[in-house]
Formats: sequence, structure tokens, C-alpha cells
Amino acid sequence: MAVANKFDCFVGDLGLKLHNLNTDTLKVYLTNEQPTAGMTVYNANGGVDDGPEEIVGENGYTAGGVDVENTWAQVGGLGTLAIGADKVLTGTTADDATGFGPFQFAVLYNDTAAAKNLIGWWERVSPVTVLEDETITLDMTDKLFTIQ
Repeated sequence: MAVANKFDCFVGDLGLKLHNLNTDTLKVYLTNEQPTAGMTVYNANGGVDDGPEEIVGENGYTAGGVDVENTWAQVGGLGTLAIGADKVLTGTTADDATGFGPFQFAVLYNDTAAAKNLIGWWERVSPVTVLEDETITLDMTDKLFTIQ
């Protein structure tokens, strides 16, 4: 994936104990709406929530995104949020629709937190649609970020 960007609220949310980066379920959802640093919570429906609207969950993409299987470790004053493995999504077909998308952004949020607080996002160079039998890998390397 591209360079990670953080939402401004993430720093404050850490101080308020809204995230347990080791045990909370963190997910990545896909959107074609440009995130901004001032957004705060997951938006599944374009309603009153303050976050980029998620693409429709269909044909190989599940609404709510994918669990990143996160773990948190701290050694010598350096904290690292790591993931279980890259996530591979495959386009399928149903109801005359093929695949899913378009999307340009992947947004990380805390699915365990009551408000579904946002953490950060990544941006692709241009929007992409995943067609039937095509795959896309959410390549998040071995760690999402470190805090020092």
C-alpha cells in the first residue's frame, strides 16, 4: 500500500483510551471519497457519520471491510501495530453486476469502539474496480505504523 495518513482524531482518541491496539478489532474499508484529516468516525451509509462513505458491499467485497488481525507490541519505548497478513479480495458476479468498486482509498478504523473511530488511510494513484475473478491485495506489509 501507499504511505499511511492519520486522522487527527486518532491522537486524541489514544489519550482518551478509545483504542486498545492489541485487542480491539481493527478493519480496513474501501471508499472512493477523499478522506480528510479532520474526519472522525466510520461512515457506512453517507448519513450523519463523519467519515468517507464506504463502497457498496457486494460481489467479493464485504460491507464493513476486512479485519487486519492486528497485534500491538512495545519494546524499548517503540510501539508497533502489526497485521496478521496482507488481505486479498476477489471480484465475483451476481445480479448482473460484476466485481466491486470503484475505490481509491483504504480506511483503517476501530470496529470495536462504540463510535467506530477512524485511525488512518491509504490512497491509490487512481480509482480501481475489481472485476469478476480479478484480485486485489491490500498490501499492508508487516506493520501498519510505529509510535515512538
